[in-house]
Amino acid sequence: MTRILLIDDHPIVRLGVRRILMDHFNPVFIGEAGDAEGGVAQALGEEWDVVVLDITMPGAVGLDVLKQIREQRSELPILVLSIHPANQFARRALAAGASGYLTKDTATSELVGAIEEVRRGRRYVNDAVKATMAPGARALATHEALSDREYQALRMLGSGRTVSEISEELGLSVKTVSTYRARVLQKLGMRTNAELMRYAMENGLLDS
Repeated sequence: MTRILLIDDHPIVRLGVRRILMDHFNPVFIGEAGDAEGGVAQALGEEWDVVVLDITMPGAVGLDVLKQIREQRSELPILVLSIHPANQFARRALAAGASGYLTKDTATSELVGAIEEVRRGRRYVNDAVKATMAPGARALATHEALSDREYQALRMLGSGRTVSEISEELGLSVKTVSTYRARVLQKLGMRTNAELMRYAMENGLLDS
Protein backbone atom coordinates (compact mmCIF):
# COMPACT_ATOMS: atom_id res chain seq x y z
CA MET A 1 0.00 0.00 0.00
CA THR A 2 1.22 3.49 -0.88
CA ARG A 3 1.09 5.91 2.06
CA ILE A 4 0.94 9.61 1.15
CA LEU A 5 0.73 12.54 3.57
CA LEU A 6 -0.85 15.81 2.37
CA ILE A 7 0.15 18.95 4.27
CA ASP A 8 -1.88 21.96 3.13
CA ASP A 9 -3.98 24.48 5.03
CA HIS A 10 -6.71 24.60 2.37
CA PRO A 11 -9.33 21.82 2.82
CA ILE A 12 -10.53 22.16 -0.77
CA VAL A 13 -7.01 21.66 -2.10
CA ARG A 14 -6.54 18.59 0.09
CA LEU A 15 -9.87 17.20 -1.10
CA GLY A 16 -8.94 17.70 -4.74
CA VAL A 17 -5.51 16.12 -4.37
CA ARG A 18 -6.97 13.25 -2.33
CA ARG A 19 -9.42 12.44 -5.13
CA ILE A 20 -6.67 12.48 -7.72
CA LEU A 21 -4.49 10.17 -5.66
CA MET A 22 -7.30 7.76 -4.88
CA ASP A 23 -8.06 7.50 -8.61
CA HIS A 24 -4.45 6.68 -9.54
CA PHE A 25 -2.97 4.75 -6.63
CA ASN A 26 -4.49 1.48 -5.45
CA PRO A 27 -4.30 0.55 -2.68
CA VAL A 28 -3.49 3.90 -1.06
CA PHE A 29 -3.70 5.46 2.41
CA ILE A 30 -3.81 9.25 2.49
CA GLY A 31 -3.12 11.22 5.64
CA GLU A 32 -3.88 14.93 6.00
CA ALA A 33 -2.61 17.85 8.03
CA GLY A 34 -3.96 21.38 7.83
CA ASP A 35 -1.17 23.24 9.62
CA ALA A 36 2.59 23.23 9.94
CA GLU A 37 2.77 21.83 13.46
CA GLY A 38 0.40 18.96 12.72
CA GLY A 39 2.15 18.24 9.45
CA VAL A 40 5.56 17.89 11.06
CA ALA A 41 4.15 15.71 13.85
CA GLN A 42 2.49 13.32 11.39
CA ALA A 43 5.45 13.23 9.04
CA LEU A 44 7.81 12.29 11.86
CA GLY A 45 5.42 10.10 13.84
CA GLU A 46 4.24 7.73 11.12
CA GLU A 47 5.63 5.89 8.12
CA TRP A 48 5.04 7.49 4.70
CA ASP A 49 6.15 6.82 1.16
CA VAL A 50 5.76 10.45 0.05
CA VAL A 51 4.86 13.79 1.61
CA VAL A 52 3.06 16.33 -0.59
CA LEU A 53 3.73 19.70 1.01
CA ASP A 54 2.45 23.25 0.61
CA ILE A 55 5.20 25.58 1.80
CA THR A 56 2.91 28.55 2.46
CA MET A 57 0.81 28.15 5.59
CA PRO A 58 -0.34 30.55 8.31
CA GLY A 59 2.34 31.19 10.91
CA ALA A 60 4.94 29.12 9.09
CA VAL A 61 8.01 30.32 7.26
CA GLY A 62 7.80 28.93 3.76
CA LEU A 63 10.46 26.26 4.05
CA ASP A 64 10.59 25.57 7.79
CA VAL A 65 8.32 22.53 7.64
CA LEU A 66 10.39 21.03 4.84
CA LYS A 67 13.61 21.56 6.76
CA GLN A 68 12.24 20.15 10.01
CA ILE A 69 11.09 16.96 8.32
CA ARG A 70 14.28 16.63 6.31
CA GLU A 71 16.47 16.98 9.40
CA GLN A 72 14.92 13.91 11.04
CA ARG A 73 13.68 11.91 8.07
CA SER A 74 16.32 12.46 5.40
CA GLU A 75 15.14 9.46 3.39
CA LEU A 76 11.50 10.59 3.14
CA PRO A 77 10.60 12.00 -0.32
CA ILE A 78 8.94 15.42 -0.10
CA LEU A 79 7.18 16.86 -3.14
CA VAL A 80 6.37 20.56 -2.84
CA LEU A 81 3.01 21.54 -4.35
CA SER A 82 2.76 25.32 -4.21
CA ILE A 83 0.69 28.22 -5.48
CA HIS A 84 3.92 30.11 -6.13
CA PRO A 85 5.60 29.88 -9.55
CA ALA A 86 8.90 28.03 -9.81
CA ASN A 87 10.96 31.20 -10.10
CA GLN A 88 9.92 32.24 -6.59
CA PHE A 89 10.59 29.14 -4.51
CA ALA A 90 11.82 26.14 -6.52
CA ARG A 91 15.53 26.81 -6.03
CA ARG A 92 15.12 27.32 -2.30
CA ALA A 93 12.87 24.29 -1.90
CA LEU A 94 15.27 21.98 -3.72
CA ALA A 95 18.22 23.40 -1.79
CA ALA A 96 16.33 22.69 1.46
CA GLY A 97 15.89 19.05 0.47
CA ALA A 98 12.68 18.83 -1.57
CA SER A 99 12.52 15.94 -4.01
CA GLY A 100 10.52 17.99 -6.50
CA TYR A 101 8.56 21.19 -7.01
CA LEU A 102 5.19 21.63 -8.72
CA THR A 103 2.64 24.43 -8.87
CA LYS A 104 -1.03 23.91 -8.08
CA ASP A 105 -2.06 24.46 -11.68
CA THR A 106 -0.11 21.34 -12.66
CA ALA A 107 -1.93 18.75 -14.77
CA THR A 108 -3.20 15.69 -12.91
CA SER A 109 -0.98 13.38 -14.95
CA GLU A 110 2.15 15.35 -14.03
CA LEU A 111 1.32 15.34 -10.32
CA VAL A 112 0.83 11.57 -10.37
CA GLY A 113 4.02 11.10 -12.37
CA ALA A 114 6.00 13.30 -10.00
CA ILE A 115 4.80 11.34 -6.99
CA GLU A 116 5.81 8.10 -8.70
CA GLU A 117 9.27 9.50 -9.43
CA VAL A 118 10.04 10.77 -5.94
CA ARG A 119 8.62 7.61 -4.38
CA ARG A 120 11.31 5.70 -6.29
CA GLY A 121 13.97 7.93 -4.78
CA ARG A 122 14.45 10.17 -7.80
CA ARG A 123 14.28 13.95 -8.02
CA TYR A 124 11.48 15.38 -10.14
CA VAL A 125 12.46 18.54 -12.00
CA ASN A 126 10.18 19.75 -14.79
CA ASP A 127 10.95 22.35 -17.45
CA ALA A 128 9.75 25.29 -15.34
CA VAL A 129 12.09 24.32 -12.52
CA LYS A 130 14.97 23.58 -14.88
CA ALA A 131 14.66 27.11 -16.23
CA THR A 132 15.27 28.53 -12.75
CA MET A 133 18.32 26.30 -12.30
CA ALA A 134 19.97 26.94 -15.67
CA PRO A 135 23.48 28.46 -15.45
CA GLY A 136 23.10 32.17 -14.96
CA ALA A 137 19.28 32.05 -15.00
CA ARG A 138 18.86 33.59 -11.56
CA ALA A 139 22.16 32.79 -9.91
CA LEU A 140 23.17 36.44 -9.95
CA ALA A 141 19.87 37.75 -8.58
CA THR A 142 20.63 39.81 -5.48
CA HIS A 143 17.79 38.29 -3.46
CA GLU A 144 19.33 34.81 -3.76
CA ALA A 145 21.72 35.86 -0.98
CA LEU A 146 18.86 36.49 1.47
CA SER A 147 18.00 34.00 4.18
CA ASP A 148 14.58 32.36 3.97
CA ARG A 149 13.20 34.73 6.63
CA GLU A 150 14.64 37.75 4.85
CA TYR A 151 13.28 36.55 1.54
CA GLN A 152 9.84 36.17 3.08
CA ALA A 153 10.10 39.71 4.46
CA LEU A 154 11.13 41.03 1.04
CA ARG A 155 8.12 39.44 -0.65
CA MET A 156 5.66 40.69 1.97
CA LEU A 157 7.11 44.20 2.16
CA GLY A 158 7.33 44.29 -1.61
CA SER A 159 3.62 43.47 -1.78
CA GLY A 160 2.76 46.51 0.34
CA ARG A 161 2.37 44.98 3.79
CA THR A 162 3.48 47.06 6.75
CA VAL A 163 5.84 45.84 9.46
CA SER A 164 2.90 45.65 11.87
CA GLU A 165 0.83 43.58 9.43
CA ILE A 166 3.71 41.17 8.83
CA SER A 167 4.30 40.92 12.58
CA GLU A 168 0.68 39.92 13.18
CA GLU A 169 0.52 37.51 10.24
CA LEU A 170 3.70 35.65 11.15
CA GLY A 171 3.36 35.82 14.92
CA LEU A 172 6.63 37.70 15.30
CA SER A 173 7.41 40.86 17.24
CA VAL A 174 7.49 44.17 15.41
CA LYS A 175 11.12 44.50 16.46
CA THR A 176 12.02 41.16 14.86
CA VAL A 177 10.29 42.04 11.59
CA SER A 178 11.96 45.45 11.60
CA THR A 179 15.31 43.69 11.95
CA TYR A 180 14.56 41.53 8.91
CA ARG A 181 13.52 44.64 6.99
CA ALA A 182 16.77 46.38 7.87
CA ARG A 183 18.82 43.37 6.76
CA VAL A 184 16.97 43.14 3.46
CA LEU A 185 17.49 46.83 2.74
CA GLN A 186 21.19 46.52 3.56
CA LYS A 187 21.78 43.42 1.46
CA LEU A 188 19.89 44.83 -1.51
CA GLY A 189 21.54 48.23 -1.19
CA MET A 190 18.23 50.05 -0.74
CA ARG A 191 16.78 52.57 1.68
CA THR A 192 13.00 52.59 1.35
CA ASN A 193 10.02 50.26 1.05
CA ALA A 194 9.24 51.87 -2.29
CA GLU A 195 12.52 50.51 -3.63
CA LEU A 196 11.70 47.07 -2.24
CA MET A 197 8.29 47.15 -3.89
CA ARG A 198 9.77 48.07 -7.25
CA TYR A 199 12.40 45.33 -6.94
CA ALA A 200 9.82 42.71 -5.96
CA MET A 201 7.59 43.67 -8.88
CA GLU A 202 10.41 43.67 -11.43
CA ASN A 203 11.62 40.26 -10.27
CA GLY A 204 8.21 38.61 -9.98
CA LEU A 205 8.44 38.17 -6.21
CA LEU A 206 5.11 39.61 -5.08
CA ASP A 207 3.48 37.73 -2.23
CA SER A 208 0.03 36.54 -3.24
